[in-house]
Amino acid sequence: MCAGKVVAIVITYRPDVGVLTDLLSALIPQVDSIVIVDNGSKLDFAALVQKEFASAKITMRYMAKNVGIAAAQNEGIRCARQSNTDYILLMDHDSIPEADMVTRLLSAARTLPNVASVGPRYRDTRQNNPPPFIRIEGMRLHRCPCKNDTSIVHVDYLISSGCLIPIAAIDIVGEMRDDLFIDYVDIEWGLRAKQHGLQSYGVCGAKMMHTLGDMPITFFRKIIPLHSPLRHYYHFRNAIWLYRQPWPPLNWKMVDARRLLLKFVFYSLFTNPRLQQFKMMVLGLWHGLRGRMGALQES
Repeated sequence: MCAGKVVAIVITYRPDVGVLTDLLSALIPQVDSIVIVDNGSKLDFAALVQKEFASAKITMRYMAKNVGIAAAQNEGIRCARQSNTDYILLMDHDSIPEADMVTRLLSAARTLPNVASVGPRYRDTRQNNPPPFIRIEGMRLHRCPCKNDTSIVHVDYLISSGCLIPIAAIDIVGEMRDDLFIDYVDIEWGLRAKQHGLQSYGVCGAKMMHTLGDMPITFFRKIIPLHSPLRHYYHFRNAIWLYRQPWPPLNWKMVDARRLLLKFVFYSLFTNPRLQQFKMMVLGLWHGLRGRMGALQES
């Protein structure tokens, strides 16, 4: 491992225990310690850790209910700070890093300038190819595929799972926004980091397996990941909230809003349950305009 203390923060919410076991087995040799923050799953993680990973340095944090990905990540970050870590590695419970992922991320983080975060290329076994890294230039969204394993890609943001962040960057940028709950949490933080003069990078040689969303569908030979109506509520609400903020670049807002409109049409017409998808997206749009944030309080 390259120099620099790394604490992995694993966020769990009703995880598949087998996949979680595989994740921890892959992580333990790569990091100095692990913090598991459980979002109210009511599972006996302590028994699992004691049985399978008794010799590993794993700390448990239990949230009384699902407080959202951002709040859980912030809880893990605060816990990691107590061990004077140099970097935190955010991981979802359904991601499996390759054996050298952290080493490659650390190497990049130590050599690249003004690092906000570095992240791996991921593959979803239900899709054909690794999704490209993306950034917005002018009025276009650029998909940046990896030419080879030595390539480093400048990006606007990274998905949170697999993301290695220097504690020094969090000191500058701040923590994740709890009131976003889920969706656009990583996007908002990445854009906020750019506003502070920091840059996120995709590291092509660092790789992991990651499950994005529910079972995807094929539409005109294109594989599209799907989410539940509730997830689409947060996605649309938080997008509108972010567009209303004064600091994100105008061109970024316009390009992302165009994509959001296409998603609205597609999810309303081609995904089930169509009516529920439509209702939850409209509710998200309305709450985003009103600035109604946090967890959705369903009546």
